[in-house]
Parts: sequence; structure tokens; C-alpha cells
Amino acid sequence: MGCGGQSATAAVETVYRAESRRVLATLIRLLGDFDRAEEALHDAFAAALQQWPRDGVPGNPRAWLVSAGRFKAIDALRRRARFDASLRLLAEQLEGEAHEAEPDEVEDDRLRLIFTCCHPALPADARVALTLREVCDLATEEIARAFLAAPATIAQRIVRAKARIRDARIPYRVPEREELPARLDSVLRVIYLVFNEGYSASAGASLTRADLCAEAIRLGRLLLELLPDAEVMGLLALMLLHDARRAARTDAAGELVRLEDQDRSAWDRRLIAEGSMLVRRALASRNFGPYALQAAIVAVHAEALSASQTDWAQIVRLYDVLLGLGPSPVVELNRAVAVAMRDGPAAGLRLVDDLLARGELRDYHLSHAARADLLRRLARIDEARSAYRVALQLVRLEPERRFLQQRLDELGD
Repeated sequence: MGCGGQSATAAVETVYRAESRRVLATLIRLLGDFDRAEEALHDAFAAALQQWPRDGVPGNPRAWLVSAGRFKAIDALRRRARFDASLRLLAEQLEGEAHEAEPDEVEDDRLRLIFTCCHPALPADARVALTLREVCDLATEEIARAFLAAPATIAQRIVRAKARIRDARIPYRVPEREELPARLDSVLRVIYLVFNEGYSASAGASLTRADLCAEAIRLGRLLLELLPDAEVMGLLALMLLHDARRAARTDAAGELVRLEDQDRSAWDRRLIAEGSMLVRRALASRNFGPYALQAAIVAVHAEALSASQTDWAQIVRLYDVLLGLGPSPVVELNRAVAVAMRDGPAAGLRLVDDLLARGELRDYHLSHAARADLLRRLARIDEARSAYRVALQLVRLEPERRFLQQRLDELGD
């Protein structure tokens, strides 16, 4: 049945926003190639713009688009077959494999796409770029802007990643159960890297980028929906609990606001409740890992009605458990700050000085900023000034630079 051209066009746009990544994931499985699947996706939506205003929106738009894309790809292969005989064989093979995708299989396709984009055989920066492009549908220019890179650089990473997947015959599948822990860690790391770049940018004029936070949380929700694992719960909880505080991390002028000075009425209590619930579920599973423990620490902060009511003893205990899972100098630094809040600045300073003496965090601006703050609290002003100056030499994010400069200025000459 036909329908108005305007309403059908709007339906195509709505379906693109809701279903295009699902359709692409299935076309990648059916066609066995990223570029071929992307071309088929665009051809399928172009066909929808032509046919839906005339014939009406199909009852199952996703299935229609997958079928249209697949047959458009087969037609394209046949047209090119006169130049390459192998393409004719491929077209015949694809035509012989026609079948209607089951709903569960389509959902599996989305999971396959995530694991393929985050395959450990790909360089870490390529995993991030490919995931944002293929799973999140961010344009190359958007990814480049988010990570302060040239669009050509991002495009090259994506092209090389696709070539690596093709040439190394990286399988388009969810890993087997025995492979899952190692492979899942790579996926979680990529998602958290995307979130961190949005929540606390590595460089530039802005402290946060809300679009990247939203994309990472969307990925986390999708992954949890498809793979209900305790560490997936932990990562999603960690992102939600951090994001709940994002609006209060900067003031109206874009300046950094410390956790203890933030307006807690501006925190998103809905996100805090959801994140805390996921933390409890993850910890109750007894299969939790570092993401769930980090989320538990953030939950203690988020659930405190004021900075003075923060349970620092519990936070130190959680850091002890986290360090028990594996050494991390950054976790040790965070634990030292928590110890300072529990036992006093002198106790925390001893731990920070031990860390810096080992040399692992010598080039990390936050280690020197933490040391400066502890020295300030101990009224060792000259040493505090020196530590702030070192931190200022290392910091890359402009709001953090201004914050540190302000702290240094408050100490006077």
C-alpha cells in the first residue's frame, strides 16, 4: 500500500537512526567484507527512499533493508565480474546462501561487530576509530575532532584496520567461551577509553565531551543487553556513576570544580541509582573484576550526601582489593589520596613520595598535583609551589592547567 512521500521519507530517516548499525552488522556477516557491506547499506537505503513512498513502508523494515542490501551487493559483484572472474563465483556463492535472518541472529551480529572491531590483533587506536565508525556511526571528521587528530589520519587507521581484518582473516564471530575473558577485556578497554576521552579529555580546551560519553554508555548498554557479564555491568556502572557528576565538574565559565566543592544537587540521581544497582549486582555475582571495583569506589562517593560524609575507610579497603587483582601505579596514587583523607596528609604524602621515587609516575601530572595538595595541607608552602610548577609543566588539558595555576597563585610568592 502506498503512503505519502513525506511520511515515507521521514520513516526512512527514523529507520536509519534506529536500525542502520544492525543492518550493517548483518550485511557484514552475509557479505564477508566491511566496505562491501557499507556500500550495500547505502544502496539499500537509497532504494528505500525510492520505493517506500510508492509501495509503503514494509512491515519489517530491517529485514527489507538487509535483503535489498544483499541483492544490491550481488548485482554489483555481477557487474564487476567481467573484470574479475572470482567476483562471479563470489556472487553465486552469496546468492546460494540466501536465508532470512532470525532475530536472535541479528542481535548476535551486533555483538560480532563489536568483537571484530575490538580484536586484539588490531592496534589500540585503530580499535577505537573502527568501533566509533562502524558500531556508533560517527563520521570520520567527528572522530578526528574528538581525538584532536587529522581526519586523514583517522581515515587511514580505519582503512588499515579493515585491511588487517580482511588479510589476517580475522573471524567475524563472538569468541568461544574459553576465549571470552581475554577478548572481552579488549572490548571493555576500548569502550572505557572512548568514555574517558569524553569525560576527561586528554588534551584541548574542553574538559568534557558529552557526545563521546553518550556513545560509550550506549555501547555499554548494548554490550550488557547482549552479554550479561559482571564486568560488563561493572563498566556500565562506572560510566553511569561518573557521568552522573559530569554537569557539576565545571562551573559556568568552564573551570574545573573539585569533587569536594561540587554542587551535589546537580548530580543526576537517576544515573546514580542505576549505577549503584549495577554495582550491587556485579559484586553479588562473585565474578567481578577491576571495573566493578572501580565502580564500587565511585558509588561510595556518589552516595555520600556531602564530602564530609564520604566513607574513606571503605574506599581504602576497595582500593586494597583492586590492587590485589593486579599492580597499578595509578591505582596506588588514588589509594594514597584516599589514605590521606582517612589518616591525614602526612600518611598520604609518604605513599606518593614512594611512588615517585620508583619513577613510574614521574611524568604524570596528577601525581605531582596530588603531592602539591598534600604539601599545601601540611603548610610546607615552598615545596607545594615546586610540586605545582612540575604539574603545570606536564598538564595538557587547559581547564586543568588553569585550575593548577590558580592553586599555585593562592600560595603567593
